[in-house]
Amino acid sequence: MKDLFSDHSLIYQQARPGYPQSVIQEILKYVPAHNFAWDCGAGSGQFTQLLVPYFDDIVATDLSASQLQQAPYFENVSYQVQSAEQTTFADQSFDLITVAQAIHWFNFDAFYREVKRTLKPEGLFAAIGYGLICVKNQHIDELVQQLYFHVLKDYWDAERHYIDQAYQTIPFPFNEIHAPVLNMHYQWSAAQLLKYLSTWSAVQHYQKHNQVHPLLTIAEHLENHAGELTVEFPVLLRLGKV
Repeated sequence: MKDLFSDHSLIYQQARPGYPQSVIQEILKYVPAHNFAWDCGAGSGQFTQLLVPYFDDIVATDLSASQLQQAPYFENVSYQVQSAEQTTFADQSFDLITVAQAIHWFNFDAFYREVKRTLKPEGLFAAIGYGLICVKNQHIDELVQQLYFHVLKDYWDAERHYIDQAYQTIPFPFNEIHAPVLNMHYQWSAAQLLKYLSTWSAVQHYQKHNQVHPLLTIAEHLENHAGELTVEFPVLLRLGKV
């Protein structure tokens, strides 16, 4: 698994969107017991915190200690630096295993071996993510599309294509449960949008390679934008049982 975000842990925690209750409620429909959950690739706990009210105990793992240090404290959550592909967990430990906006970085075969080893017989596995942002302002959305598809075209990691394909092309060796179409909606300031765009790994790659920040053009346009922007993300959700 790649660790691309340790150097930007605080801004990642501040700027990445949180998941709506509709996502966790859909997942919980298929989880028969709520004793123990594992949130893998937890980062700074964006998804972990949604699990807190529903499970007796949660373990949240990530390769990045600096990311986990940004996660909020909860009495029933243990944050641990562990690889997704090799853990210290006992066989058949978990009622639910989740991975949010991270599975595309994993070694699929090794990770799925861990999932199948540590998931209880009736437990659920959920891969969650979100696709490309849509800004409900035509001009600004066109600038975001230009940034994503053209300016940053050669700077995305190869694994990004799994998100572009809505996680439909990741290996998924489970008995799959059909998930509905869900979306995330937010009201963001121009500054918040810019901060979110700065967390893209391709932005960091571009800046390092060219010594020029790729967000300068869009920042100039956003500078004069007053009021909030409506933004939307498509939710990526795949659910399965062994």
